[in-house]
Amino acid sequence: MTKADIVNEISRSTGLNKEDVLNTVEAFMECVKDSLAKKDNVYLRGFGSFIIKERAEKTARNISKNITIKIPAHNIPAFKPSKEFTAKVK
Repeated sequence: MTKADIVNEISRSTGLNKEDVLNTVEAFMECVKDSLAKKDNVYLRGFGSFIIKERAEKTARNISKNITIKIPAHNIPAFKPSKEFTAKVK
């Protein structure tokens, strides 16, 4: 399902204008991205959590050049579904 499919489905089920729904979905995604950029997790009860995971520093190998490189510690965004979400998907 794409963002356009989501907008169409919400518009159809609520009777709202597609443009208004698109603006709302875009604003929601921007809000989540801004919160995660500030290292604030986003918790949506009954849906799941958008969280920041910290990755430790590690060493890796560049096989083509046969050298060892060091990958610095960094943060990555992740999604953890709620129990209700997981149960519905199963």
